[in-house]
Amino acid sequence: MTSLAFGGASVDGGLYLWITRLARDTPHAVDTTVAVWSDYGLALFAVLMLAAWWRARGAGQARMVRALAAPVVVVLCYVADVLVKSAVAENRPCRTLHTVTVEACPAVGDWSFPSNHAVIAGAAAVAVALTDRVLGRIAALAAVLMAVSRVWVGVHYPHDAAVGLAFGALLAWPLMLLADRAAPLVERAAGTRVGELVTGVQSGG
Repeated sequence: MTSLAFGGASVDGGLYLWITRLARDTPHAVDTTVAVWSDYGLALFAVLMLAAWWRARGAGQARMVRALAAPVVVVLCYVADVLVKSAVAENRPCRTLHTVTVEACPAVGDWSFPSNHAVIAGAAAVAVALTDRVLGRIAALAAVLMAVSRVWVGVHYPHDAAVGLAFGALLAWPLMLLADRAAPLVERAAGTRVGELVTGVQSGG
């Protein structure tokens, strides 16, 4: 019983089983669409960060600092997530509960808590939102859909996805605000041709 509790089944295993059964009864085309999004949807956040950077060019130093910091912050959140994941070592629900899932169960030792995808999505959503409010709304919706999809395809418990989303968002927020202190670096970079091209900030000289 201890191993099941540690594995997360006692937290929301029943909800996980209900969701995976619902996925099995859903048309194959829907499951395929969700699976594709679950596997490759993180690319959208890269596109949104790139778009936020482009829209920040010429929009002021403060906004450009955040645009440049966004991908760095997301990577830092991912690294923190990997450390937590290794320390908790929660077994995947598809292994603990032995249910049929939309996607194949990850290998033994590929831990479940928290969801990497959800952490990255949550961090990226906050990073984009603090840079560009319009794109931030898109990122926020995409982050929720990413977290839900990881449960739908059967590779995570609901708490893995929910905590992952919150973990990424709450860690990214102070890191993005801390990045504001890098404004002098952007100002100095604007004094070079390459820096001016990247930042879109005209040098004061």
